[in-house]
Amino acid sequence: MEESGYESVLCVKPDVHVYRIPPRATNRGYRAAEWQLDQPSWNGRLRITAKGQMAYIKLEDRTSGELFAQAPVDQFPGTAVESVTDSSRYFVIRIEDGNGRRAFIGIGFGDRGDAFDFNVALQDHFKWVKQQCEFAKQAQNPDQGPKLDLGFKEGQTIKLNIANMKKKEGAAGNPRARPASTGGLSLLPPPPGGKTSTLIPPPGEQLAVGGSLAQPAVAPSSGGAPVPWPQPKPATADIWGDFTKSTGSTSSQTQPGTGWVQF
Repeated sequence: MEESGYESVLCVKPDVHVYRIPPRATNRGYRAAEWQLDQPSWNGRLRITAKGQMAYIKLEDRTSGELFAQAPVDQFPGTAVESVTDSSRYFVIRIEDGNGRRAFIGIGFGDRGDAFDFNVALQDHFKWVKQQCEFAKQAQNPDQGPKLDLGFKEGQTIKLNIANMKKKEGAAGNPRARPASTGGLSLLPPPPGGKTSTLIPPPGEQLAVGGSLAQPAVAPSSGGAPVPWPQPKPATADIWGDFTKSTGSTSSQTQPGTGWVQF
């Protein structure tokens, strides 16, 4: 990955101590207790910057900002930055002067939180570098990336749970039941397109239409001439019994000549 043209600042700590350290005799690591911690060689400001994949630890003067030393870091953890074995506030860095000369010096922070920020800033930067490298590889070789297999394995099944749905009332195949008549007698509707039939009174009786008495209906004969309905015999007073002799109002008695009994 090509380095970008600008330099970003990752971390700034206003107080850092620099120590001269003795050469490491064994591979067990550096120990800050072997340094003269009460007599630092230099005090100033620490600034961590990044340019592309590289990170730079810069030791600068607090007032003027003049560069005292610089340590390029290509990976972390690595030989460019190492932690001591007996403290979390001290580190060993490898500085370079740009002419090929290198030296190892010790740095330390008076506050443990500053040391933590220093460590995290370097970790985050190189985590980002690793992600960028992976993205670049996937862009160059898209077929080599992991593929998502959505096929069924042998013997694998799935189960679908569909809720039961009620049929709507009155749908096809399920006619709506007719409500029962409250009077005990159900009347059929007239046939479609037909005319309303005229009520025919019983034989021998008359139907009152518009305040007048209608003549009894006649039945057609086979020869085409109307034939009147047979007239019933007049009822005697014995048929009604004592009913006609009741002491009710005159309106409840039989009207002569009408053929209807009013109650």
